[in-house]
Amino acid sequence: MTSLIKGNASEKTGDGDANPLINGVVGLPGGIGEGARGARADAFDAWLGGLLPERAGVALVAVGGLGRRQCAPYGDVDLVLVHAGVAGVDELAASLWYPIWDAGLRLDHSVRTVAEALSVAQDDVKVATGLLDARLVAGDAALADALARTATDHWRRTAVRQLSGLREITAARWEAHGELAFLLEGDLKEAAGGLRDVGVLRAIATAGITDALRPAVRAAHLRLLDTRDALHQQVGRRADRLLAQERDGVAALLGLRQLPAGGPDAGAEPVVADGDVLLRRVAGDARTVRHALDDAFRAADRLRAGRRRGTDGRPARRPVARDVVEQDGELVLARTAIGARPDPSLSLRVAAASAATRLPIARATCEWLAAYCPPLPAPWPADARAALVTLLGAGPGLVPAWETCDRYGLIDGWLPEWTRLRSLPQHNPVHRFTLDRHLVQTAYEAGRHTREVDRPDLLLLGALLHDIGKGLPGDHSRVGVPLAEAVATRIGLPEPEVALIGTLVRLHLLLPDVATRRDLSDPKTVAGVAEAVGDTTTLDLLHALVRADAAATGPAAWSDWKGRLIAELVARVRTALDTGALPAPPAPDPALVAGPLPVVHLTADGVAVAAADRRGLLATVAGCLALHRLEVLSADAATVDGRALVQFRVQPRYGLAPDPIALGADLRRAVTGDVSVIQRLRGRALAARGSGAAPRVVWHREAATDAVLLELRAADAAGLLYRVACALDEAGAQVRAARISTLGGDVVDAFYLTGGWPDDDTRARVETAVLAAV
Repeated sequence: MTSLIKGNASEKTGDGDANPLINGVVGLPGGIGEGARGARADAFDAWLGGLLPERAGVALVAVGGLGRRQCAPYGDVDLVLVHAGVAGVDELAASLWYPIWDAGLRLDHSVRTVAEALSVAQDDVKVATGLLDARLVAGDAALADALARTATDHWRRTAVRQLSGLREITAARWEAHGELAFLLEGDLKEAAGGLRDVGVLRAIATAGITDALRPAVRAAHLRLLDTRDALHQQVGRRADRLLAQERDGVAALLGLRQLPAGGPDAGAEPVVADGDVLLRRVAGDARTVRHALDDAFRAADRLRAGRRRGTDGRPARRPVARDVVEQDGELVLARTAIGARPDPSLSLRVAAASAATRLPIARATCEWLAAYCPPLPAPWPADARAALVTLLGAGPGLVPAWETCDRYGLIDGWLPEWTRLRSLPQHNPVHRFTLDRHLVQTAYEAGRHTREVDRPDLLLLGALLHDIGKGLPGDHSRVGVPLAEAVATRIGLPEPEVALIGTLVRLHLLLPDVATRRDLSDPKTVAGVAEAVGDTTTLDLLHALVRADAAATGPAAWSDWKGRLIAELVARVRTALDTGALPAPPAPDPALVAGPLPVVHLTADGVAVAAADRRGLLATVAGCLALHRLEVLSADAATVDGRALVQFRVQPRYGLAPDPIALGADLRRAVTGDVSVIQRLRGRALAARGSGAAPRVVWHREAATDAVLLELRAADAAGLLYRVACALDEAGAQVRAARISTLGGDVVDAFYLTGGWPDDDTRARVETAVLAAV
């Protein structure tokens, strides 16, 4: 038998259900929940107790999950054989460990006297905290009690000193495993906010430093344990990482359902086993645990620092804002604020003070505000609106202050829409945060650009609301407009500013989409953006919002190339808005239109080639770049005085720059028709096809001044531009320019085809050729 635990891993069983016997000795109950975990602990105790012969001065003690009676279906077993210096203890230990290994269990074990255990705990904070879970399984009860009692006493005496080491270990674990709340495939145990952090909270609470295990944390802990139980049953083995393919099954075992639009009374049946509901619940629980641990570590810091007192012996208090004072490194309410009828804007003003001073809000203050602060009227009073803008523009203090207020439900009182946005997962791998955190992070990043715009307050509000339409059917940029305008109206903005907030939401993707997918030298491109934006104030706000949005999304959402394109587009649109005249297209590089052919110029991010005018030059150069593992970002083609000119923006596909001498030599040979280079290109292209959903071609008639736009949406692959350019050439289409936009594993490639709008038969022929090449 290879495992202690058998049975149907996909079946949610009750506390009385049990899996087959372990070697005919004991059944291990399945199921999810506190009762099932306790039943498994009882089964383990009975089985392990039968392995230990009666002997004075020896005790089998469980730590870890078994010590806490929180046994997962496929969890480890952590045991300590405690002895009082008896003879033959090593042989006794072997008689215990081997049957456990034979049952297929993962075992963490040690053999120690009480003194030895305490000595190890003195030097190893992980051992010290682990012994806090010590529980007798079998043997000498007095010996086990002595271990548990002395380990707890030792921890309470040394905790303040040892917590710095515990914090270092915790921070290293967070760095390695990330933040559970924001991971699509997080580790339920090791990631920040996971089960391991609850153990740290338990240790801090045992030391008496603070009440770290308050009801919200206990509830979050139980739900995380249930999720791990369900994950074990779903995969049929030990697992802590919640992978995407397991989410729906785990959600089904937990009975999680997605409510229909409109709420539970909308009439539609709820969707069963929704993985996003599971992700949102895990994220919320992880954030509760993480916030509680941050708060507990701060309490330990205050204990070490000692309490500052005034000359009258009372705790020192320092005013920091109206109705807000600092006490012991935290923000609390002034006594006058507590005694009077609370101002509806008080919670916002406290949050703004916290963000501005980067001091945390005391837990008791958060609880008081959640219980007694009255709701804000509509429209908001001016001081509430000013406090919100101060909060959003406070810089590094914004995120922790917002998170604290969110943990106590204060945000829902300001923005009822936040309930729908909270912990909403974003499945695009480019995003590093849940939707709500992304919005707050965007506001933080927007604070870096407030000196560049006429209305910094509207930039901050637009950043907070720009993705408010996500999670609803339809294009979130359009769906979010009425939602954002409703928020802006409620907080008291005048109608023109409400409309501007709506414009920022509707157009927040305009600049990056146009800059990366359209020909910026085409006057029609500039005219279209200028007409949509309307004025330079809005243009500057959008430019700042784009940069803030990308920074909040993650490193993959931005590049120097993308930044240059957007800046170039903004400059051209600004000229059009300021002067009413469209900027002229840039002149070709003089070096390309003079001198003997072919001409090859290489720069850090560009390749330019001039050759005798002939069809297929764009495809040939694109293929040569793919051969040298260069990814094409944009391409332009032109004919000047009988010369064919092509210019590319490129970047290394795998981060390694090619040999410029070899690249230049291959380019010169390829454009002069060297057969060996062309054969290498074709062989490599045929071997590098993309995969994924079916590709699609979309035509745009009015997107360019002198061309029709063919937009290809397909899976990314090396050599894709070469194959498509060859197909277009063979179909008789003349490519003037190409814009390559990579979005994760997909591309949206735009090709400017000259010669007028093709007829239906020609379009069908070109489209068929392009799709066949993909």
